[in-house]
Amino acid sequence: MKTVVDTSIIVAVIANEPEKTALIQLTKGADLIAPHSVHWEIGNAFSTMLRRKRITLDQAVKALEAYGKIPIMFLDVELEVSLRIAGELGIYAYDAYILRCAQKYLSPLVSLDRYLVDCAKSMGIRVMEVC
Repeated sequence: MKTVVDTSIIVAVIANEPEKTALIQLTKGADLIAPHSVHWEIGNAFSTMLRRKRITLDQAVKALEAYGKIPIMFLDVELEVSLRIAGELGIYAYDAYILRCAQKYLSPLVSLDRYLVDCAKSMGIRVMEVC
């Protein structure tokens, strides 16, 4: 089953956050998909951690190596449709890309972002929640 993952999920797994085990169980056997934007969001997330001195450059590089081992298929989403979603929900385009990916590919979403999960539910997108 194809399952849409967002940046929060990837970072939580790589950074050994408390939800890691549950996330791995939840997505076990799934084909992970995401819009191309997630790739750049990962870089941004780690650069933010560097800037805030939460990690070192060596840790960031190791995290990116771990990220590279996660089998994610990056797929296209339409900018216009995503922009309409962003406008209707009052959200950032990056979040709209995630929602559009789930909608377009008829796939459930896994996210630790509560607001994104609520938006997905309001659009009728199935959400796989972390317990």
